[in-house]
Amino acid sequence: MAADIRISQRLSQSLMMTPQLQQAIKLLQLSRQELETFVAEQLNENPTLEESPSESHEESVESERAKETTAEEFMDRQLESTNDSVDKVGNESVSDSADWEQGSSAHDNAPPQPSTVRKSSAGDDDAPNYENIVTRGKTLQEHLIGQIGELEFSDEEQKAAQLIIGNIDERGYLCQSLEELKDTENLDLDMLEGVLDTIQRLDPPGVGARDLRECLQIQVRQAHLRNGIVELIIDNHLKELENRNFAVIAKALKVSIEEVVANVQIITELDPIPGRQFTIDAPQYVIPDVYVSKFGKEWRVSLNEEGMPRLHVSKLYKEMASGSEAKGKDKEYIKEKVKSAQWLISAIFERQKTIFKVTECIVRRQIDFFEMGTQYLKPMILKDVAEDVELHESTISRVTRNKYMHTPRGIFELKYFFNSAVGTADGDSMASEAVKNRIAEMIKAEDPKHPLSDQEIADQLDKEKIQVARRTVAKYRETLEILPSSKRKKYF
Repeated sequence: MAADIRISQRLSQSLMMTPQLQQAIKLLQLSRQELETFVAEQLNENPTLEESPSESHEESVESERAKETTAEEFMDRQLESTNDSVDKVGNESVSDSADWEQGSSAHDNAPPQPSTVRKSSAGDDDAPNYENIVTRGKTLQEHLIGQIGELEFSDEEQKAAQLIIGNIDERGYLCQSLEELKDTENLDLDMLEGVLDTIQRLDPPGVGARDLRECLQIQVRQAHLRNGIVELIIDNHLKELENRNFAVIAKALKVSIEEVVANVQIITELDPIPGRQFTIDAPQYVIPDVYVSKFGKEWRVSLNEEGMPRLHVSKLYKEMASGSEAKGKDKEYIKEKVKSAQWLISAIFERQKTIFKVTECIVRRQIDFFEMGTQYLKPMILKDVAEDVELHESTISRVTRNKYMHTPRGIFELKYFFNSAVGTADGDSMASEAVKNRIAEMIKAEDPKHPLSDQEIADQLDKEKIQVARRTVAKYRETLEILPSSKRKKYF
């Protein structure tokens, strides 16, 4: 059979994601710090993109978005909101009216920030930054090396000691076997054993142990707490100790539960992580994307524009793109970069506007939370906000991811306000987060010697007309990282 070649037409629909659309989606889900990094990269890569002084940012946005009437309305609404807020405050406790005026004019799309987060005055510019002059604490390795230097070790033992200390992790445990260390530097195994024994006698007690059992044994030995029962519990019953199954330990050791409890109290005073005091954790800072503040009887939303670069397209490159100075490939390159810069400015503006709209909707729906607290948090899903702001649910999900809101009740991720509904006896519903908060309060107030079981918590919630099954209580408790009642019980 001969091959038959034909030409035919077919009409079909498909969704094409342009590079600009992909980048817009990426911008929407970036956190504030990631956005600042991305903008800095774009400033380096695109010569037509420049950073504006804050006073000219409004002009740059208007020039890039002149056709977007909704954007202009949004900006006007923000500025009107700022002026209304100042009027509503009236003669209430405002420390400096000049700060309000400065706040309403310095940023084109950000109302004044709460006084607690406002930048310091000019008189504080010369004050020293105490974060830069705080002395850094020693690491665990530095602490151990310092002690080894005071011992009379041979060169070979010094080498072995440094090798062992270099393989002690931040918890204080030796994370490599001596056989592996021996092969690494071709050292004598007996000598390594002796050096490790010396290191295990250093400060902090328990350092250099290879597991939890050895860590506790070292501390018992150094504290002269060896009395037989303590050692037997550590050697043979750590699993039962973890589960607080004291009856099994008492039966195995043929002693009373009271005697087991007394010796367990000794063990609880030991430190299972001897290196924790030397752990240097870098502070984790959360920069809010929006501020929610109450002015008079109204709640106001304002974007946090502090530290965000103000962008505009270079006038020089604009003229080159439209004029006759540049020709050929040079002109095409400039046109492409100018277009990219204009699009980036527009995309960032749309991102900020979307965050504002979504936050405003959240505040409106969760007004009782802001007024009265967590127990008044209402059930809310992505679809609710999506319908209010006329956006897709996936867009709301991206907007609320890694975005934070500064409120008088603390800093919350926007996703915090989305909760499933839990039924109540009167036919109403409440947010699952409010139920979690109630469970945490009940456990905090319980008798430590008679902690509440999950079923008892469920029964107590039922008396409060909150219908939650025992399994749901267990799930919420695990989410809150709270131990079950058997492990919360205090015997002493």
